[in-house]
Amino acid sequence: MKILCELTSVGDPRARGAQFQSTCKLCRESHKTQVWLSFLVLSLLSTSCVAETEDLQISVALLTRFIKKSDAMLYAPSVSDIKDSCKTMSLECYMSELKMVIIEEAVPDKYANPIHHFAPTASPDGGCLPCEAHPLENITIFMDKLNNLLEQIITKQNLLKESADT
Repeated sequence: MKILCELTSVGDPRARGAQFQSTCKLCRESHKTQVWLSFLVLSLLSTSCVAETEDLQISVALLTRFIKKSDAMLYAPSVSDIKDSCKTMSLECYMSELKMVIIEEAVPDKYANPIHHFAPTASPDGGCLPCEAHPLENITIFMDKLNNLLEQIITKQNLLKESADT
């Protein structure tokens, strides 16, 4: 079987396409079905991830009024220092720190639940710095950095979604 794919970057005006060839006609139809199912699943996953991240961003914004008076010093990775491959791990650092503040400030459950239900997805090893390696910041700077990271993640997810749709 021979698979030839032309990969282009986001915003590239060249035509995108893939050519699949196999030695038997029955296999060719099977591979096309598998490819289209893969595209469908990836599209659904990217849409789901964008929605979840946007929901998380809304929850963080709602929490601000409850935690803005906190005097906690929290580990806050600087968005400009985070490698693309470490953005999810950094978001998990932020969520861990935010959970601690939620408990300390006795935030009502209806505002805290989305944060408590945030499910970690990154593997701990991947060349990413541990949370404790980042500088300690006050709650205002922490929230600014968290919002910047969420915005970057949402922007990247939207770009990936757009490129998958085209």
